[in-house]
Amino acid sequence: MERSQVLESAGVPHVCDPAEIDERELKDRMAKQGADVEITTASLAQADEVQKRHAQAQIIGADQILEYEGRRFEKPQDQDDAAETLKTLCGCTHRLISAVAVHQGEECIWRHLETASLTMREFSDAFLERYIDDAGPGILESVGAYRLEQAGAQLFTRIEGDYFTVLGLPLLPLRGFLRHAGALGE
Repeated sequence: MERSQVLESAGVPHVCDPAEIDERELKDRMAKQGADVEITTASLAQADEVQKRHAQAQIIGADQILEYEGRRFEKPQDQDDAAETLKTLCGCTHRLISAVAVHQGEECIWRHLETASLTMREFSDAFLERYIDDAGPGILESVGAYRLEQAGAQLFTRIEGDYFTVLGLPLLPLRGFLRHAGALGE
């Protein structure tokens, strides 16, 4: 589920205006500077470019990084790349670090970071091939090559952490902030 759909389903009025940034370049630059995965994830959620286009609005930015044994994963380029990601994670526990930030003008007025730990079950190459075929091209839009809210649920034996954090948007803390700030009209 895309973040905009999560916000819509949760009753958060918004306009979707994606940032046009080179995430890979930003991640590489942050890694060279020695930034840990949490700082890098928070930087991706900053939405600096979008706030310039909507100077008077509250801007919600969110992003996520998958980390396993110190390696940060990117969205798979194709089905072969997705298969390699899933083979690497098979039988192991990885972390999804999700960040959300709210900006007003040029100021970040709120931010939040959450981590979920996911343990992927062992599976055969035949199962993996069927999964990739059944899941379709949508898994290429997910850093772990799975969508938990769809067929990806069958890959796991254990998930620790908030469901919305797994989806890439710590929704409950965000709704709490927006409610407190009067942005939801509740």
